[in-house]
Amino acid sequence: MAENEQEEHKPRVKPIIEAADSLSLGISMVVAVIIGVGIGWLLKNVTGVAWTFWIGVFIGIAAAILNVYKAYSKQYKEFEELSKQPRYAIKKKIDDDEDDDEDYGEKSY
Repeated sequence: MAENEQEEHKPRVKPIIEAADSLSLGISMVVAVIIGVGIGWLLKNVTGVAWTFWIGVFIGIAAAILNVYKAYSKQYKEFEELSKQPRYAIKKKIDDDEDDDEDYGEKSY
């Protein structure tokens, strides 16, 4: 019976969040706006005030922009880690090669 209790107490939202994180950026933007519209529609029906619908729309748009920013930050961090690997450190390799070259400027005979 202890196993059943542990299964019931497992977080149910975490797999949903992880699945949403793995969605492509375009789909996650659309989903964020749709959820925002749903929130706005719910606010409009609960309060009876029409302009509260637009609050939900703006929340959805803000969430979509936040998704883009998070994806950019994640990719930027991965790029920075990749650029630190010696295999991909091209700039350092080019600078080292330039220091080793002899001066083949003007020739004096």
